[in-house]
Amino acid sequence: MSATYTGPKVCLWTLDHANPASLETYVANGGYSALKKILAERTPAAEIIEQVKISALRGRGGAGFPTGLKWSFMPRGYDGDKYIICNSDEGEPGTFKDRDIIEFNPHQLIEGMVIAGYTLGAKAGYNYIHGEIFELYQAWEKALDDARAAGYLGQNICASGWAFDVHAHQGYGAYVCGEETALLESIEGKKGQPHFKPPFPASFGLYGKPTTINNTETLASIPWIMRHGGQAFLDLGKPNNGGTKIFSISGHVNRPGNYEIPMGTPFADLLEMAGGVRNGHQLKAVIPGGSSAPVLPAEIIMDCTLDFDSIAKAGSMFGSGAVIVMDETTCMVRALERLSYFYYEESCGQCTPCREGTGWMYRVVHRIEHGQGRPEDLDLLLSVGSNIAGRTICALGEAAVGPVQSFIKHFRQEFEYHIANKRCLVGA
Repeated sequence: MSATYTGPKVCLWTLDHANPASLETYVANGGYSALKKILAERTPAAEIIEQVKISALRGRGGAGFPTGLKWSFMPRGYDGDKYIICNSDEGEPGTFKDRDIIEFNPHQLIEGMVIAGYTLGAKAGYNYIHGEIFELYQAWEKALDDARAAGYLGQNICASGWAFDVHAHQGYGAYVCGEETALLESIEGKKGQPHFKPPFPASFGLYGKPTTINNTETLASIPWIMRHGGQAFLDLGKPNNGGTKIFSISGHVNRPGNYEIPMGTPFADLLEMAGGVRNGHQLKAVIPGGSSAPVLPAEIIMDCTLDFDSIAKAGSMFGSGAVIVMDETTCMVRALERLSYFYYEESCGQCTPCREGTGWMYRVVHRIEHGQGRPEDLDLLLSVGSNIAGRTICALGEAAVGPVQSFIKHFRQEFEYHIANKRCLVGA
């Protein structure tokens, strides 16, 4: 594959047009045609779900759960209210893809939410937008107004007699509200804290009603799948990893940004697209899926392709596709200190292992970075981590532990140097 991808784009294709966010641009290029066809033909929900299953579209928010399978969990015979939730919270450090969809292609996301509503028998949807990007909240509200005025939202959509509406909900910057049950609590006006599953949202979600929650990029992919077919989407990627993916690459590269490329693209190609490592430096390490994903050293990541299965086999997580690049000037102890502080600050405090353990990990890493480390600290960090993982309501505990365990695993010598010499190995 060339290091410059020129093939089909699923979510960011409007960037090739003037006024990319406008309804006129979207409709002129086939937008809402999938929705019109579905409503005109009264396409059975089972057929839509089957196409999504064929596509091998996996959740783009981090977990990578098969979307078609998730949609099949919604109770079909339930006559009461049901809801579609778009998770645009995007609080994971290193992740900045969903905001580009809202800014540059909001109508494809709206169409995806409406198709999901039709398929799953819902009458209302909510888009939960990260509170620190208020200008995109305003842009989303405008797109909703334009779609309603054109008959793509609200009552009697496309003269079909069917009704569905979408509402915006602004979050307030809490990382934990990216977890689906905490997100639901927040929409309901409660403190955004996760709760145990089961019950799962598909059976007991928003306001106690069946609810399906998908990531922004996931829902924005649905109209493309319905226009071109599930097999065409699968063929863009690789088996079990269909479609294109927006990768948010940041850190020590010359051209950080969002790159929409096929699933299964070699990491080396993405790095080249991003202009390579900055200032001619050498690649040292990469966090491949947002800050909670275990770090991988250069010699491992350079042999990886960018898909759920390859990254998992290498010992990390594909996550949201947020790729954080670090060159040889990076002090891994200092980097871990900053990551540990983030999770310590963002723990909601509901679970004792997470509330106390994230603080312990941060303080131990902090003292290593500041020349007060002890030889036993590394094993202490691993021990604390093992007492957090698997013992909390949500995955924030695991998110905090992943960086600690992987940094020590792959760069233990650097931590030991810090402890022994009370200064950084980098530049020594």
